[in-house]
Amino acid sequence: MSLPQTGDYIDIHIHSGTPAQGIFILESLMAHEEKVPVDAPGIAYTYGIHPWFLDESNQKGLLAKVEKIIPNADIIAIGEAGFDRLRGPSLELQSKVFESQVAWSESLSKPIVIHCVRAWDELLLVRKKMKPKMPWLVHGFRGGVEMANQLLSKGMYLSLWFDFVLRPESSNLIRILPHDKIFLETDGADVNIRHIYRKVSKDLGIEVESLKGQLYTNYYNFFNLKT
Repeated sequence: MSLPQTGDYIDIHIHSGTPAQGIFILESLMAHEEKVPVDAPGIAYTYGIHPWFLDESNQKGLLAKVEKIIPNADIIAIGEAGFDRLRGPSLELQSKVFESQVAWSESLSKPIVIHCVRAWDELLLVRKKMKPKMPWLVHGFRGGVEMANQLLSKGMYLSLWFDFVLRPESSNLIRILPHDKIFLETDGADVNIRHIYRKVSKDLGIEVESLKGQLYTNYYNFFNLKT
């Protein structure tokens, strides 16, 4: 299992990524695809069922595939998994499949990375029902202060959506977030993670190196690793 090094930029959520000097990436693999993890420096993986690519006809096959692959040591988290009210099957099916992935997250002691679009009530209902002990990370967060505080109050981490971060209006939210509960991502877009770090460090009034150190610590805490 590859680990970030002190001084690395960490891109906590990316698709089809390639590690680069000084940049550690966490690539999201999805069960409907054929790609599998490869043990290599500078990269680790998550694996799960994305709600966009789920339906009644493929649910059993996808669940079986996830159950088989996720014990791989290079897969350090389940997901991205979750809910999408705008795209995907019924919320009932989404909930059923998400609960299965939460159960594996707990049994394998691997955190879960969450995709959630306009379905926060459903997400929080599953959390209340299943009472997970493993940490949850909401990727691509672009909501307001109230929603951020609600998720943080439940112990979740937030990874800020790249496009939202780079907008001036994100600064007010970024300034109130606890430094030990955040991550940054490119989500596979054509954007440099270094630019995202520079914007967030400016908002927080700290040096980029300090932000890199904080997110390095967050990574090791989130995955319960020893530095």
